[in-house]
Amino acid sequence: MKLSFEYGHGLMDAELPDDTDVFIPGETVPDPPHIPTDEIEARTLESIRNPIGMEPLTNLAKKGSKVSIIFPDRVKGGEHETAHRKVSIKLILKELYDVGVEKKDIIFICSNGLHRKNTDKEIRNILGKEIFHDFWFTNQIINHDSEDYDHLVDLGMTESGDPVYINKYVYDSDVAILIGHTLGNPYGGYSGGYKHSATGINHWKSIATHHVPKVMHRKDFVPVTTHSLMRTKFDEISMHMEEKMGKKFFCCDAVLDTKARQIEIFSGYAKEMQQLSWKAANKRTFVPYAKEKYDVLVFGLPKSFHYGDGMGTNPIMMMQAISAQIVRHRRVMSDNCVIICSSICNGDFHDEIWPYTREMYDMFQKDGMQTLPDMNRYGEYFATDEAYIRKYRHAFAYHPFHGFSMISSAHIAEKNAAAVYVVGAEQPGFARGMGLKTRATFEEALEDAKRKIVGKNPNILALPRTFKTASVHLMMEDEVYNGEEIHHHGHMHM
Repeated sequence: MKLSFEYGHGLMDAELPDDTDVFIPGETVPDPPHIPTDEIEARTLESIRNPIGMEPLTNLAKKGSKVSIIFPDRVKGGEHETAHRKVSIKLILKELYDVGVEKKDIIFICSNGLHRKNTDKEIRNILGKEIFHDFWFTNQIINHDSEDYDHLVDLGMTESGDPVYINKYVYDSDVAILIGHTLGNPYGGYSGGYKHSATGINHWKSIATHHVPKVMHRKDFVPVTTHSLMRTKFDEISMHMEEKMGKKFFCCDAVLDTKARQIEIFSGYAKEMQQLSWKAANKRTFVPYAKEKYDVLVFGLPKSFHYGDGMGTNPIMMMQAISAQIVRHRRVMSDNCVIICSSICNGDFHDEIWPYTREMYDMFQKDGMQTLPDMNRYGEYFATDEAYIRKYRHAFAYHPFHGFSMISSAHIAEKNAAAVYVVGAEQPGFARGMGLKTRATFEEALEDAKRKIVGKNPNILALPRTFKTASVHLMMEDEVYNGEEIHHHGHMHM
């Protein structure tokens, strides 16, 4: 069969065996029904007014209350008119105004964490013109800055010994509202909930307790679950924030479908409501599908996706993206599975947003660096580099420690795949420098894999548009994920 996969700004064709399985999120297995457009406001308001495990906003806030509204950056969630951020924030503002909260006492914080700060145009697209114009020009919409020590509060350590910091505006507010999305995520199962606060309004030293090899290379990280050590750390860190602030976060999270439409909305105390949001999201995210395990996974890397333009050409970011698919789909991969993916791999690191990755890549080629975890000892060296920090703070670059969370993920491909082929690379040396095999076409790569690794008749899964849609976590067709275990043939697997 002829299929097309993402490749640069276009597509690359592949002629694959006719018995290849093809999975496209939201199409091959339809998503659960989303809330009809004309009901979204009412359903969101109902959730906000009936929070789980805590008082409604109208009881928490009053005239004179200082309120922080924390919203995720542009990486996910959509920017359409009925996107969750736009709908929920508009309704929350009305609830606050109705009990006397004054506009001057509200601050919006983009929870970019170690991601690059969002531009004014991007924030306008996220929040909508009305909210943007009401608050931007009075300096009431800001990006979190994890290097602005005048506006960070050191909250000490969790019981596990993990350092915790928090944005000072959040700490000082009387009511702290987290707007989030419950969407399948290779880092701890889902975005939203306590993951949002633990990563979005914190400091690199705290993030360095979980986005690192000792957590991400554990058996409980792959395949993805919601009970990994990483997820436990998110919860511990965020609950520590709540304890030290003396207040709970008021969360308003939407379970999203493939097109960022709301399936359900949950509000309230994250410790209680995130479990319910996961249960609802599991129906869309953990998908029983494979009849037998796959020997080959095939997909394509566009030039621009997820973290930004160059994600599909920067060799370190490419590896992170490939590994993320393995974290999601490891349950359906054979132990000898091969990955074949297209990338123009043209040497474009997009240095403006990932200025440190070229130095990291060059360092990985030298000084006895055998595998990516060998690089981890330089995490603090990069994370404290003043030039890179200035670019994060003032030039819309990612924080240098973000690169180390990326290489922690990137190594997962080597740990779990027999080989990874990149096809169509214009400068294939960059792929080979990351330990990848290179071939000109999908067909050549598949023939090589058949001859050396998977045999003449491999079971193949094709994943077109896998980076252009909200991905799922595939399972064997007779598996059921209940949030803690996988049920399989009457047995449970943790």
